[in-house]
Amino acid sequence: MAAMSDELPARVVITGGATGIGLAAAKLYVEAGSSVGLIGRNEENLDAAVAQLGPTAVAHSADVGDEAALKTAVDDLAAKLGGIDALVAAAGTEGALGVKIEDVSAETFMMTLQVNVLGVLLAAKHALPYLKRSPGASITSVGSDSGFVAVAGMIDYNASKGAVVQMTRALAVELFDEFGIRVNSVCPSIVDTPMTRRALGDELLDNPTYPLMTPEDVAVSILYLSAYRARALNGVNLLSDFGYSGRSSFPA
Repeated sequence: MAAMSDELPARVVITGGATGIGLAAAKLYVEAGSSVGLIGRNEENLDAAVAQLGPTAVAHSADVGDEAALKTAVDDLAAKLGGIDALVAAAGTEGALGVKIEDVSAETFMMTLQVNVLGVLLAAKHALPYLKRSPGASITSVGSDSGFVAVAGMIDYNASKGAVVQMTRALAVELFDEFGIRVNSVCPSIVDTPMTRRALGDELLDNPTYPLMTPEDVAVSILYLSAYRARALNGVNLLSDFGYSGRSSFPA
C-alpha cells in the first residue's frame, strides 16, 4: 500500500479501531504513511493497538453511543493529529442472534441501533467540523450484506445495517453538496473478526462451508473508498459478498 500514500488521507480517525476491521484498516493506513486516531471502549485493546501500530497512532477510549464521550474523543484525537481528513466508522455490535421476533426485547433492539446506527451518526456529526476544513475529506462506515439480505433471527442487526445503507445515501447527498465531503460504506458478508467469533463460535468459522472474508479484505475496500482518486464515489454502499446476493433463486 505504500505506493498509495500520497493518494490517501493523511489523518484518519477510526471508531472500533482497536480490533477487527477497524484495526486492519488502521494498519494499512499506517503502512501507507497516514496517522491514525483510534476510538474504542476497551482501553487495554486500544493500548495494544497503539503499541502495534507505532508512533503515528493515538487513541482515546469512548462508547460511540455516548455522545458527550464520543465528542471528547474526537476533539482530543483531532488535536493530537492536527485535524481529520477521513473518518472510518467501524464500531459495531452483532445484537441478539438466533432470536425470533416474539423474543426480541426492546432494550436489546435499541442497544444494537445505538451502536450500529447512532454511533455512525454521532461520529460523523462530531468529526464534521474538522472534515469541513480538509479538501477531499470522506466518511466511510462499515455496513454489512445484512443491509441488503436477511436471515431469520437477526432482526435487530438486519434493521441496523439497513439503516446504515440509507443513512450513507442521506449523508452523501447532504455533505457533498455543501462541503464536498464524500460518504460511503463497505458492506461485507461474514468476516472473521473477534465479534463474529463471539457471535457464531470458533467451530463454524474454522470450518466454513462458505467464502469467509478477512478483516484485511474489508480494509482494502475502506482505503479505496477514502482515496482521493476515488473522488467520484459518493453514496456508494459497496456490497462485498463474493456475488452471492446476485444468484438467482430459480431452481435450475
